[in-house]
Amino acid sequence: MPAPFEIIAAPFTLYYAPLGEAFPALDAVPAGGWVQIGTSGDLSYDPEGVTINHSQSVNAVRPLGATGAVKAFRTEEDLTIAATLWDVTLEQYRLAVNSNAVATTAPGVGTQGFKALKLYQGDQVTTMALLVRGVSPYGDGLAGQYEVPYCYMSGSPEVQYRKGEPAGLALEFSALVDPNAASEDDRFGRLIFGNAAALP
Repeated sequence: MPAPFEIIAAPFTLYYAPLGEAFPALDAVPAGGWVQIGTSGDLSYDPEGVTINHSQSVNAVRPLGATGAVKAFRTEEDLTIAATLWDVTLEQYRLAVNSNAVATTAPGVGTQGFKALKLYQGDQVTTMALLVRGVSPYGDGLAGQYEVPYCYMSGSPEVQYRKGEPAGLALEFSALVDPNAASEDDRFGRLIFGNAAALP
């Protein structure tokens, strides 16, 4: 009996990039404009891991002459990706505040050098592409990834600094309809899983 590869118990890792950045091949390390979320990748996430949520609102139509629904119309759908980041370096914290820029000030005589992040977000919401990279349910050594071409950070992280517990940023990313999608089905991107090893 083959191993039950379809049962996955492995961490996934998040990456973001500017809109329009090409998604990497399954067997390639994300490069170019792709930036890993978490200084140490999945070692920077809390144990709850990465959550993918496919939510929807459906109107079930029930006519006068029947007690059961005879048709359904989907009126809303959402794709959200969430993870709690145990990493409050400003290069990561910036995702929580509209991807604001980090400024660095060099040390001076008798003064520390420092990095600064402005916290005001304003009315314009920063958009990005998101990659969620992990393993495939089709075999050992095969990769899988969610490719979301157009999204924004929709969460409202609450950071707690306390004794004996890591400070975390609860990040949530919500997909937007990709205006450049090749077809209606591509509007939120795609999920791909490797199913065979590369040829020699």
